Amino acid sequence: MRRWCLYVLLSVLFLGFAGANPGRAQQITGTPGSPSATTTIPGEVLPAWPEKFHGSIERNAMQSTPYWPPRIVPPEGVPNILLIMTDDVGFGAPSTFGGVVPTPALDRIARDGLRYTNFHSTSLCSPTRAALITGRNHHSVGFGVIAEQATGYPGYDSIITKDKATIGTILRDNGYRTSWFGKNHNTPSFQASPIGPFDQWPVGMGFEYFYGFMGGDTNQWQPDNLARNTTYIYPFQGNPSYNLTTAMADEAISYMNRVNTLTPDQPFFVYYVPGGTHAPHHPTPEWIKKISDMHLFDEGWNKLRETIFANQKKLGVIPQDAKLTPWPDDLLKTWDELTADEKKMFIRQVDVYAAYLAYTDHEIGRVIQAVEDMGKLDNTLIIYISGDNGGSAEGTLVGTPNEVAMFNGIEVPVEVQLKDFYDVWGSDETYNHMAVAWSWAFDTPFLWTKQIASHFGGIRQGVAISWPKVIKDKGGIRNQFHHVIDIVPTILEATGIAAPKVVEGVPQSPIEGVSMAYTFDAANAEAPSTHRTQYFEMFGNYAIYHDGWIASDKVTRPAWVTFGPANPDPAKADWELYDLSKDWTQADNVADQYPEKVKEMEAIFWQEAAKYQVMPLDASIASRLITPRPSITAGRSEFVWTAPLTGTPNGDAPSVLNASYTFKAEIEVPEGGGDGMLITQGGRFAGYGFYILKGKPVFLWNMVDLERIRWEGEDVLSAGKHVLEFEFNYDGLGIGTLAYNSLSGIGRSGTGVLKVDGKAVATRKMEKTLPLILAWDENLDVGSDTGTPVDDADYQVPFAFTGKIDRITLTIDRPKLSAEDIAKLEAAQRNNKTSE
Repeated sequence: MRRWCLYVLLSVLFLGFAGANPGRAQQITGTPGSPSATTTIPGEVLPAWPEKFHGSIERNAMQSTPYWPPRIVPPEGVPNILLIMTDDVGFGAPSTFGGVVPTPALDRIARDGLRYTNFHSTSLCSPTRAALITGRNHHSVGFGVIAEQATGYPGYDSIITKDKATIGTILRDNGYRTSWFGKNHNTPSFQASPIGPFDQWPVGMGFEYFYGFMGGDTNQWQPDNLARNTTYIYPFQGNPSYNLTTAMADEAISYMNRVNTLTPDQPFFVYYVPGGTHAPHHPTPEWIKKISDMHLFDEGWNKLRETIFANQKKLGVIPQDAKLTPWPDDLLKTWDELTADEKKMFIRQVDVYAAYLAYTDHEIGRVIQAVEDMGKLDNTLIIYISGDNGGSAEGTLVGTPNEVAMFNGIEVPVEVQLKDFYDVWGSDETYNHMAVAWSWAFDTPFLWTKQIASHFGGIRQGVAISWPKVIKDKGGIRNQFHHVIDIVPTILEATGIAAPKVVEGVPQSPIEGVSMAYTFDAANAEAPSTHRTQYFEMFGNYAIYHDGWIASDKVTRPAWVTFGPANPDPAKADWELYDLSKDWTQADNVADQYPEKVKEMEAIFWQEAAKYQVMPLDASIASRLITPRPSITAGRSEFVWTAPLTGTPNGDAPSVLNASYTFKAEIEVPEGGGDGMLITQGGRFAGYGFYILKGKPVFLWNMVDLERIRWEGEDVLSAGKHVLEFEFNYDGLGIGTLAYNSLSGIGRSGTGVLKVDGKAVATRKMEKTLPLILAWDENLDVGSDTGTPVDDADYQVPFAFTGKIDRITLTIDRPKLSAEDIAKLEAAQRNNKTSE
């Protein structure tokens, strides 16, 4: 009641009396009070204040007059909106911006509309996405880093607060039908469980329909984190040809057709964000063959850069006097330095990546074609952003068949890749990523990659925008500086919808981006940019753009180095300076020539940092993955399940990493023997499983698909009640109270003991344990397995337990660091830095 009263008060304060309409004239259709009546709303307070009843009510209906509140609709003639963004695509990857990978759907939007060459991301996925849907900087909305690395500061806690409503909420409350297909990386990882809360799921952020995956990436063949609205679903089970990239396009097309059939005059907003081309790179075999047969990469990554650079000049997407930035010989091998085996493996990696990009674009093309088939393309604003950051360096210097291995600091040698993974690269048997050098090449003509916020290789994205009804300069190129926060104000200007001042009783913070709509007019093709100042920051690496200059923090940590001590003083920058009016690619550092300009730019950066919640700067990487967060498991050391329960996501599940723990399963085995999963977390690419196989108890650790460590009883369990236990005693210090960014106490050895009815039946030591993370796209499941098996040789999902689970208990004993332990870790860290 108090909240409703506040809403009323704020409505009056902002709008005055009912019927006030600042900003634009109200549009009413039909006879007021009739079932067909519609109205637009001022939009400054959302949802709209309830319409007064203007009929009459007597004792009998025959003497009364009905009155229906008008249906809220957007202003007449507004466009449908299709907002598309791909994942981990460097500026020079797609054909639209000089790349060799065919992207005809992106080409089509550029040909029918405009190509933007000076558009920027945040350098990392969920931060860019948070900025995209809110129109505010990523720190302003709590996404200074990805959700899985959130820390307890306002700019980094992964919580989009209620004073920053999304474009979904704004358009929905103004009468659009809103939907979201694909990647959702903007729900806190500790709020992704099936019990919610759901206010920061897509359906709680203004998107009426959601079909997509939760978290940073997913297995496209077997997406265990796929949800429809707020329910996890598993359509791949029993469907070996399933691939989410195609299924998602099917789902979006079906949804748009439903809207068009039921309400043909109803405008829609579709937010379409596929997993491509984030790892795992999972195209279909047909696409792999199509790209491999083109032999696009046989001459290697250095030649590829030269080809892309020449193409870019031909297309006019970079200036004719732009310089190709130098290859980092001190960091990456040249192609000529590689062995024949390395070349063979690396070509396989990039063929699969390119196939994934081409496949993703093809499916996007189907969605665009569906809009045309409905006869709505002319009045549809299509914004296609190529990548949420630059090409990813998370594949290590040699690539990896399993991205989960990389995040645990494990490198898979090329000879192992060739022997065990070459033929299945890109299939459901891999969670694959290509070598860093390919990503660097796909960021041509710029320096660096994803995660690097100070240089354009991490933050420059190609964008194409079409709106045939309005944009007449077909095939035009726009070079104005813009940023992902500019998309929301562009949509609002295109629709004539006001940015709200109050949403659900909460006063709104200002939109921080500026509209790009002025660039739609050919007369403004060369107009100065309206976006004059923009900061960038990620993992303590940063830059500041202002009026054609950019001051960039020198990169001291390559993006593929995630382990090791972080810079304890990231606020102390080693500034580089670039005059972008003369230097499009950041090729010429002129800091020494303009020391006063450097000081001016530095002052602007700290001013912006204070304004947008950027502080405190933190240069740590891997250690943030194990930072405690306020999940449903926080502060608990005992967990109990008394019935099967599937679908608890990684971020909401109890972690047994870097700790001692005991699983105790009280079960009843049926006559004829038992089989099936008791409890599991993770799957094929990292995780554990406690199950009964052909009547025998098994506990298994899958070590990133490179090794499986197994405890198994020799005897078949008899029918009846049993108590099965797996007890693990960890030898390490754990995370406890970590010295700054020290990882010395994690991933150490331990001894596991499997017991049946109190008797030890298998004992084995693990020389190493996983230090940081399990397969993040897989769930914790009790009673069956929803995703991929921890061992394909043992079982296939769902592998439901055939007996009865009375009770499963997990008890975790997390090591606590003493003052002496901390002192030792700090001394070891100092010694490591000295030796470096």
